[in-house]
Amino acid sequence: MSDLITMDDLTNEEIIDILKTAEKLLPVARGEVYAPLLQGKVLGNLFFENSTRTRMSFETAMKRLGGDVLNLSSVGSSVAKGETLYDTMQMVDGYSDIAVIRHPRQGAAQYSADAVDIPVLNAGDGAGNHPTQTMLDLFTIQQAHGTLEGLNVVLVGDLRYGRTTHSLSHALVRFGTKLTLVSPESLRMPEEIIGDLRAHGGDVTESEDLQSTIPDADVIYMTRIQKERFPDEDEYTKVAGIYKMSADDLKVAKESMIVMHPLPRVDEIDPSVDSTEHAYYFKQAFNGVPTRMALLCRSLGVKVPKKVGA
Repeated sequence: MSDLITMDDLTNEEIIDILKTAEKLLPVARGEVYAPLLQGKVLGNLFFENSTRTRMSFETAMKRLGGDVLNLSSVGSSVAKGETLYDTMQMVDGYSDIAVIRHPRQGAAQYSADAVDIPVLNAGDGAGNHPTQTMLDLFTIQQAHGTLEGLNVVLVGDLRYGRTTHSLSHALVRFGTKLTLVSPESLRMPEEIIGDLRAHGGDVTESEDLQSTIPDADVIYMTRIQKERFPDEDEYTKVAGIYKMSADDLKVAKESMIVMHPLPRVDEIDPSVDSTEHAYYFKQAFNGVPTRMALLCRSLGVKVPKKVGA
């Protein structure tokens, strides 16, 4: 049994193996095949921050595999009465076989994993990491391009507070991806992360101009400017809506280029993009199901057969 707190918990070989498992589980994720590989297992879904896709895809993944789910949030639970995270985790340890946690405090996932014996998967800790999102992102990129290696990936928007881009950039550099980081000065990727990416051999370029990056991009990964992460609303107002992409902007893009977004979007991707061949963000959201199935099976030590449902 194993935790997943940051992408450093996985080797490149393990990443590729998980992606292969997710591919095998696609028919189960779509409901075409029933494979009760996790029957009798219970997932504790602990969300102390808002979530739609992550919480629902973990719940779908567990139920498609025959398991059960306990949902807990800070609203309507003893957390609202002042119960500590440590005490909450002790309860979950007794009720569940595995836990998924999203928490506003950076480091909360590691703290939770250290507090219990069951495996813990980090579903986002403040501005820290979001490794299960990174895994579904890698799965989506591999689906579209057949590889993770040698691609040119443009990360756009809130790179300072955006935990999705922090985790994803580290993973992509390990596969030799060229990264272009597009953000306003105030939302640049933290220096320590850029330094770490370059120390690991990453080819990293910074820019404030989205349009100039479109012709050479294989992947454009848009992100929302996250109002909830800003300590000062005036600072948010200065950068809100700074990057907006429309279908017209993509006329210069490679035919094979894909547009991704962890969602929710606000106004950074115009609905006109939805009907283009480049739009991959809804496929990306669905890919949370097979990828998180693969991660649940891995953490619980359940082997997925070569042919699922056979």
